[in-house]
Amino acid sequence: MGFNRKDIGLIAWGCLAACLWAGLAEAAIKTYNFDIKVANVSRLCHAKPMVTVNGLFPGPTVYARDGDNVLINVTNHAQYNISIHWHGLKQFRNGWADGPAYITQCPIQGGRSYTYNFTVSGQRGTLWWHAHILWLRATVYGAIVILPKEGTPFPFPQPYQESNLILGEWWNNDVEEAVKQGNQLGLPPNMSDAHTINGKPGPLFPCSEKYTYVMEVEQGRTYLLRIINAALNDELFFAIANHTMTVVEIDAVYTKPFTTNAILLGPGQTTNVLVRAGQAPGRYYMGARPFMDAPLSVDNKTAMAILQYRGVPNTVFPTVPVLPLPNDTAFALSYTGKLRSLNSKEYPANVPLTVDRHLFYTIGLGVNSCPTCLNGTQLTASLNNITFVMPQVALLQAHYLGIKGVFRADFPDQPPTPFNYTGAPLTANLGTAKGTRLSKLAYNSTVELVLQDTNLLTVESHPFHLHGYNFFVVGTGVGNFNPKTDPAKYNLVDPPERNTVGVPTGGWTAIRFRADNPGVWFMHCHLELHTMWGLKTAFVVENGKGAGQSILPPPKDLPTC
Repeated sequence: MGFNRKDIGLIAWGCLAACLWAGLAEAAIKTYNFDIKVANVSRLCHAKPMVTVNGLFPGPTVYARDGDNVLINVTNHAQYNISIHWHGLKQFRNGWADGPAYITQCPIQGGRSYTYNFTVSGQRGTLWWHAHILWLRATVYGAIVILPKEGTPFPFPQPYQESNLILGEWWNNDVEEAVKQGNQLGLPPNMSDAHTINGKPGPLFPCSEKYTYVMEVEQGRTYLLRIINAALNDELFFAIANHTMTVVEIDAVYTKPFTTNAILLGPGQTTNVLVRAGQAPGRYYMGARPFMDAPLSVDNKTAMAILQYRGVPNTVFPTVPVLPLPNDTAFALSYTGKLRSLNSKEYPANVPLTVDRHLFYTIGLGVNSCPTCLNGTQLTASLNNITFVMPQVALLQAHYLGIKGVFRADFPDQPPTPFNYTGAPLTANLGTAKGTRLSKLAYNSTVELVLQDTNLLTVESHPFHLHGYNFFVVGTGVGNFNPKTDPAKYNLVDPPERNTVGVPTGGWTAIRFRADNPGVWFMHCHLELHTMWGLKTAFVVENGKGAGQSILPPPKDLPTC
């Protein structure tokens, strides 16, 4: 028994998780239709036409099982070109299905379709999908739930039920217009007007009507919350009033369980927690608000949802959660320091113990001249003093077909000018250059990359996402990375395994991975503002010599530029 597009494209989204869990058990091929179009969403204040998938906000959840082949037909009816990224899926040898526009594919133009065809292999847990062009992921996003293979239990107590909680940002006006206005000035676009939980801001948002997501629970039951930070530019704290959470998974990788009153997610990160409904029957707010420990402005509005015990009337006023302060660096560092891979016999942490290639990338913000901007200058961002320029031909296609002149594979392994990275602020750029420059990695080589924040203009936390891979976060610290002393403190036993990692404000993070997935793989700050300013690059991972070690041929319906 299987599903076809007609069955699942428009009606399956209403199924409960339990219905889908049972229904997916027998099928090996999952097929979905994604219709990208402009729709009106009436359950938010300042309702406006916006780009959505199947008219839903957030978009439909993709359910699959480890080992399934997934076909997702995306048809673009919107006024913008579009591409969809399946965030955290490794896409072995199959960058054609990864999704970032002009990196692995040309975008899907209006009136055109493209089928993302990929196999889930060796992954299970919570991931997500989102638009990967312009700022369209402000409204074009949804969850991916990958179930374990048949007969494989969770390595933690089986929950009674599951629920997806997607944290997001909301702009009252067209976000693309806000971006255009900011670019004309050479300044950041207007900040978001609200945060949301499952597309709803909650009662603290100034609406004539209150739109709040409600999750009903039963006394004494345990629930699995799959929490996703889909915000464009904000790291977010999340807490539930009077309830603790047990963290059991991050970025679709099982962790050593630990209990906490609040969690922290950078944009792009996911966290699964167990919550026991063990309090007095009542209504309890679930809250999300930004974390920002740099001297920068941030939309500090708190989104609220409700955890409501069955049988309790809606007239009962919910208990308010205690969230960490917006600048609580101590909590942020303490929380991330508790994250560890499960590293069990069934789920080992295969950390590279030797390194073939050492990379050190500095993260910088600066100001460049901009004759077309009203201010005459434009904020910019760089890695190793290089501001990435997006190509007009997809990089993977250029690499696969040998098209010359699209990119240079000479991205430097080290910054060109060493300096006191987190010392006194520097008022001038350090020779920031622009270019489409990539780093080439030998197949199956082991890589260590240290990402170093700098105080060029200001220090700031940066969530970095690597496409096509998971990596191990072997070390992190505040201040300048010391290559002589800091590696001795690395965790090479059970470090957290992620696809998106936060570089602490004024600090550094060291990651390791094995380059065993050939292709062109994007790496960028997941703050959309910084990505727009050029805080990105890509790795060209060469083919291996053996069978099954080369990039797969492109699909026939691959979009053209």
